[in-house]
Amino acid sequence: MHPGNVWGGSLDAVDSDRIAAEEEERLRNTTEWDRGAIHSQRSELDETQQGWLLAPQDSWRKKKKKYVNLGCVSVSQTACMWTVGTIAVLFLVVALPIIIVKSLPRHKSTPPPPDNYTLALHKALQFFDAQKSGKLPKKNKVSWRGDSGLRDGKPDVVGGLVGGYYDGGSNIKFHFPMAFSMTMLSWSLIEYSHKYKAIDEYDHMRDVLKWGTDYLLLTFNNSATRLDHIYTQVGGGLRDSESPDDIYCWQKPEDMSYDRPVLSSTSAADLGAEVAAALSAASIVFTDKPDYAKKLKKGAETLYPFFRSKSRRKRYSDGQPTAQAFYNSTSMFDEFMWAGAWLYYATGNKTYIQMATTPSVPQTAKAFANRPELMVPSWNNKLPGAMLLMTRYRLFLNPGFPYENMLNRYHNATGISMCAYLKQYNVFNRTSGGLMQLNMGKPRPLEYVAHASFLASLFADYLNSTGVPGWYCGPTFVENHVLKDFAQSQIDYILGDNPLKMSYVVGFGKKFPRRVHHRGATIPNDKKRRSCREGLKYRDTKNPNPNNITGAMVGGPNRFDEFHDLRNNYNASEPTLSGNAGLVAALISLTSSGRQLIDKNTMFNSVPPLYTPTPPPPKAWKP
Repeated sequence: MHPGNVWGGSLDAVDSDRIAAEEEERLRNTTEWDRGAIHSQRSELDETQQGWLLAPQDSWRKKKKKYVNLGCVSVSQTACMWTVGTIAVLFLVVALPIIIVKSLPRHKSTPPPPDNYTLALHKALQFFDAQKSGKLPKKNKVSWRGDSGLRDGKPDVVGGLVGGYYDGGSNIKFHFPMAFSMTMLSWSLIEYSHKYKAIDEYDHMRDVLKWGTDYLLLTFNNSATRLDHIYTQVGGGLRDSESPDDIYCWQKPEDMSYDRPVLSSTSAADLGAEVAAALSAASIVFTDKPDYAKKLKKGAETLYPFFRSKSRRKRYSDGQPTAQAFYNSTSMFDEFMWAGAWLYYATGNKTYIQMATTPSVPQTAKAFANRPELMVPSWNNKLPGAMLLMTRYRLFLNPGFPYENMLNRYHNATGISMCAYLKQYNVFNRTSGGLMQLNMGKPRPLEYVAHASFLASLFADYLNSTGVPGWYCGPTFVENHVLKDFAQSQIDYILGDNPLKMSYVVGFGKKFPRRVHHRGATIPNDKKRRSCREGLKYRDTKNPNPNNITGAMVGGPNRFDEFHDLRNNYNASEPTLSGNAGLVAALISLTSSGRQLIDKNTMFNSVPPLYTPTPPPPKAWKP
C-alpha cells in the first residue's frame, strides 16, 4: 500500500482508466435497463434521500444565462434589467421633481421690508428738494415750490448767483453751512454708495449734490488762476430789522420782491477752505463724469492759495453782522485740516496732506486739547470729522513716514472723542429720555447729535472693515457694536423713541411737528401772491402748516425732553440744511439695506502708490 493512500486500493492512473473504459463498454452493450430494479431501489430511499438524489433531471443542469448584446459589450439580461430599473427609479425620485420645479413659473422672493432708517431717509432727502433756489427741474416733486431767486446776484455778479439752497425757514443762502452740507452728503455717498443704490436713492442723491456744487462753483471765479474775493451769502437781515429783507418779510421764495444783497469777502479763509472741501469731495463722487470731476477739482485747487494766504487769513463772518447773527465762524484751522484731507483724496497731490499733517495746523486748531466742545462735530467745528477722515488713511493705507506720527495722534484723538460719546464716561449730559446734549447750551440739539451719530457709526464701520473688533477707552476695551448702539439710540430718539413719542422728522411716523418755522410751508399754495407783511397772519396762526415740508428735521426738544410745536419758537421748530445733511448721513450708515460695510477703495482712487514701484528690467544687451 502506498503510504499516502489511507483509503486503500491502487493509485495507478493507468488501471483506473482501463476499468472506466470497460464499464463504459458494458453499458453500451446493454440493450435494456432493468427499470423494475431501479424502481425497487428508489422505493427503498427515504424522502430526504430522494430529495437529495432523485430531483428531476433538469434541476441537475445549471440554467443557461441569457445575455443582451449592446454592440461593443454583452451584458447579462438580469444586470441590464436591474440597471434600467434603477435609472427609472432615480428619474422618478430625483430628476422628475427637479424638472417639475424648473418648469413652474418663478416668483421673485419678497425682499424684507425696509427698516425705519430707510423709510426716514426717503423722507429726509425730500427736504433738499423743498429748499432749492433757482429754476427748478421739471422732475422736482414738491408741488408747492416753484422757481425763485432768478435775479440773485444780477447784474453785479458775472453769471449771477442763481441756484443753490435756502438754509432753513428763511430765504437766505448762507454759503458756509451750504458748503459743509454738500461735503457731508458727498462723504456719505462715497462710503455708502452701495446702500443708496440698494434703496433706489443713488441718482436722487447725486442730483441733490450736484445742485449744490453747481452753485458753489459760482461763488468765486473758477476760471481764474488766482482769486481776490469770494461770495459769502445771498440775502440776509437781522431779527430786529424793520426794513424789507429775508427776516422782516414773511413771504414764499417765489414771492420775494425786496432787494437781496450779495455779500463778499476778500479775506475768508474758513469759507474758502470749506468750499474747496465740498468741491473736492464731490469730485470723488462724480468720477464717472470726468469733465465735471475735473472742473470740481480745478475749482478746489484754485481756492487753495486763496485760503492759505496769510494776508487773507480771516474768518468769513468778520465784519458781517447778518452772517454773525446766524453762522458766526470761530476758527479756520479746523477747515484747513478738513480741506487738506479732501484735496489730497481728490487729487493725490502730497502738498495737501502735508499741510493737513503739519504740526502747527492741528496745534493751532487745538485738535489735541481734549476739550468736550471740540469733540462735537458741526458746521462750525470740523475737527472730529477731519481727524476721522485722516484716521481712515492710516487704517486702510498705513502710509508710514513722514505722516505716521501725526496720523497716529489723529487716530488717538478720534478714539477719545468716541469714548466721550458713551454714556458711562459722563462727558456730556443726557436728558432723562436719553438725548445727548452735545449742543452744550446752544439751540437745535438734534443737529449736533445727527452729525456725531454719523461719525460714530462710520468709525465702527472703519474698524469692522479692517477686522479690528474695537478700541480702548483708557484701560477698557470697547467693542465696535457699542458705537453702533450709541448712534442708533440717538437717531431712534429723533425718529420717535422719546418721552413724547414724537418724530422730529416731518412726515415720518404719525406724530411729527405740524407748525414748522418755514415761510414756504406756512403760506398756502393757491397761486396768490402775498406781500412782505401779508404772510404774517399765516406765521401767527395756531393752525398747522398747509404744506408739510417732508423730511425736515426740526431743531428739537429742550433739555427736559419738552417740545412746543410753535412757529415763533424757531430754535425748536426750524430745520436747517446742515442739520438735515447730518441726518441723511447718519441714516444711510445705519440702514440694513445693502452691504453692511463701507466702500474702502473709491476714496483713494486718486491717491498715488505709497511706495516707489519696481523699475522695469533693463533692455537686453546687444553687442
